[in-house]
Amino acid sequence: MAHSAAAPQVEQYNYDIVKKFAIMTIVWGIVGMTTGVYIASELAWPVLNFDIAQITFGRLRPLHTSGVIFGFGGNALFATSFYIVQRTSQARLWGGGLAEFCFWGWNAALIIAGIGYLIGITQAREYAEPEWYVDLLIAIVWVTYFIIYVGTIARRSQPHIYVANWFFIAFILAVALLHIFNNLAVPLSFTSTKSYSLFSGAQDAMTQWWYGHNAVGFFLTAAFLGMMYYFVPKQAGRPVYSYRLSIVHFWALSFMYMWVGTHHLHWTAIPDWTSSLAAAFSILLLMPSWGGMINGIMTLSGAWDKLRTDPIMMFLITSLSFYGMSTFEGPMMALKSVNALSHYTDWTVGHVHSGALGWVAMVSIGSLYHMMPRLWNTTMYSISLIYVHFFLATIGILLYITALWVSGIGQGLMLRAFDNFGNLKYSFIETVIFMEGPLIARAVGGMFFVTGMLFMAYNMWMTIILAKSRPESGSSVAIAST
Repeated sequence: MAHSAAAPQVEQYNYDIVKKFAIMTIVWGIVGMTTGVYIASELAWPVLNFDIAQITFGRLRPLHTSGVIFGFGGNALFATSFYIVQRTSQARLWGGGLAEFCFWGWNAALIIAGIGYLIGITQAREYAEPEWYVDLLIAIVWVTYFIIYVGTIARRSQPHIYVANWFFIAFILAVALLHIFNNLAVPLSFTSTKSYSLFSGAQDAMTQWWYGHNAVGFFLTAAFLGMMYYFVPKQAGRPVYSYRLSIVHFWALSFMYMWVGTHHLHWTAIPDWTSSLAAAFSILLLMPSWGGMINGIMTLSGAWDKLRTDPIMMFLITSLSFYGMSTFEGPMMALKSVNALSHYTDWTVGHVHSGALGWVAMVSIGSLYHMMPRLWNTTMYSISLIYVHFFLATIGILLYITALWVSGIGQGLMLRAFDNFGNLKYSFIETVIFMEGPLIARAVGGMFFVTGMLFMAYNMWMTIILAKSRPESGSSVAIAST
C-alpha cells in the first residue's frame, strides 16, 4: 500500500512503550540490586553502619526489595507482556496513551514509595508497604494495565489466545485482588500520610501472608512463566514441548497457589488447621511447578546445541533450572518439621534469592537480550559481553545461595542445640559470630551479580547507540511474524 508524504505510516505495534519499560527495567535493576549489596555489606562489615538514619538497614531493606521486585521485575513484566500480547495477537496495543500513563504512573509510585522508605513513612507492617496514597496510585495504574491488556486481546487478528497471555491475565487479576484487600486502610485525613489497617493481630498476619506468598505465586511466578512460555520457544526456534501440559500447568498453579501462604505461620497463634492445609497444598504445588519446568526445558528438544552456542538460551534454561530448584525447596520448607529449623534464619533469605535472582532475574535478562535487538531493529553490540554477564550472574547466585544455606542451617541448628543440662548450648551472639563468613560470601556474590548488570547496561546502551547511528534502524513497522 502506498503512503503519501503527508500521511506518515502508522507502526503495526507500539514498541515505544516497550522500549521505555525495558530501559527502566535495567535502571531499577541496578538501583535495587546495588542497594541490596550495600545492606548485605552492612551485615558483613558493621563499620558500614553509619549514624545516618536514611541509610540504615531498616530503611534501605524495603527500598531494595521494592526496587528489585516492583522496579526491576515490574518494569520487566510491563515490557514483556506488552511486547508478547501484541506479537501473539498481531494487533497494536489498545488504549493509545493509556500505556504511557501506566509507565509514568508505575515509576512515579516507585519513586514516591522509595522516598517514603528513606524518610520512614510506611505502614510499618510485615513488608513495610508504602502508605495509602501510593497504594491508591498503584491500584489505578493496575486497573488501567488490565484494561489495556484485555482490550488488546479483544482486538486480536488471531482466533487463538496464546498460553503466555493466559498467565499474564491471571497475574494481573490476582495481583489486583491481593493489592486491594491487603492494603485496606483508613487514612487519618486526605492530607495525612498516616493510615490504619483494617486488620490487626492474627487476622493481619494471615492477610499479609495471603498477600505475601501469592505475590510470589502470581507476580513472581505466573507472570514470569508467561515470559518463559514466549521467549524460550522463540529463542530456541522450536514450538512449546507440550501445549496441553502448559494449560494443565496454568490451571493447577492458579488454583493451588491461593491456599499456601499460611505455611509461613507455622507454630504461631493462628489455628493449626490453616497452616496444615497450606503445607498440604504447598506439597501439591510441586507437581504443576515441575511440569512447567520440564515443559520449558524439553522445548529445547532437537536444539540442545544452543546451550553451547547461544548465551541468551543459557540465561533462559538456567532460569528454568533455578525455578525447578526453588519450587522443590519451597514445599520442603513448608513442612512443619523443616520449617521449625529453617524459618527466621538465613536459609529463608537464601531460598527467596534463589528464586528472585536465579529464576526471576535470569529469565528477565534473557528475555531483554532477546527483545532489545528486535525493538531497535539492530544487532547486539557484543555477544561476548552477554557471555561475561551470564557467568558473572551465575557465579554470583551460587555464591549467594550456598553462603546463606550454610548460614541459615548452621544458625537454625545452633539455636536448637541443648547441653547436657537442658540449657541452650549457644548464645545468640555465638550464632552471629558463626554467620560472619557466610555473610561476607553473600555480599561478594551480590557484587558479582551487580557487576553483571552493569555489563548489561553498557551492552544495551551501545546497542541503542548502534541502532540510532543507522538511518534504517529503529523501524518496527509491519512485522507480522510471531
